[in-house]
Amino acid sequence: MRQSQIVRKTAETDVRVSLCLDGGGRADIQTGVGFLDHMLTLFAVHGGFDLAVHCTGDTDTDDHHSVEDIGICLGQAFSQALGDKRGIMRYGDLTLPMDEALILCAVDLSGRPYLRYSAQIPAQKVGTFDTELVKEFFMAFTTHAAMALHIRQLDGENSHHIIEGMFKAAGRALRTAVRLDPDRPGMVPSSKGVL
Repeated sequence: MRQSQIVRKTAETDVRVSLCLDGGGRADIQTGVGFLDHMLTLFAVHGGFDLAVHCTGDTDTDDHHSVEDIGICLGQAFSQALGDKRGIMRYGDLTLPMDEALILCAVDLSGRPYLRYSAQIPAQKVGTFDTELVKEFFMAFTTHAAMALHIRQLDGENSHHIIEGMFKAAGRALRTAVRLDPDRPGMVPSSKGVL
């Protein structure tokens, strides 16, 4: 089982993440940020990951520190669980419809962090959640997972639908990328021999 546990404690947050890449999509998410709880649950379910995220943060200030630090920890959890990445598919992509929203997501578990994020989210808030934090989350996640992630909004008017589409698409694209390749067991999917 490809698993990991990450703990990050700072003056602003206390984050604990456990991840199993070969799970059944079970989620135990308690971040103190309700909308993020919903999004991470969708990410786990659609990715087929068993994911637990518990965070105590300075949400009386705002949600920024919690969202960013959870992204950091989730990225580290993926990096740790993947190890040397032998036998993985490496790439995954999906174009996902969420009602009127249409989201393209592509991932390369390359070892090189890069985020390409192109979205026009109409509302500044969904509930109490600042929508600008979506990019902050994916930036932290991508950097610490050391992967290239492209997220592009192709259509959409409803802010909730657009963001939900992003998390579902990211989960499903990663589900493909982390899958073990039955045709090349134990092989590093790179001509360099290392990722």
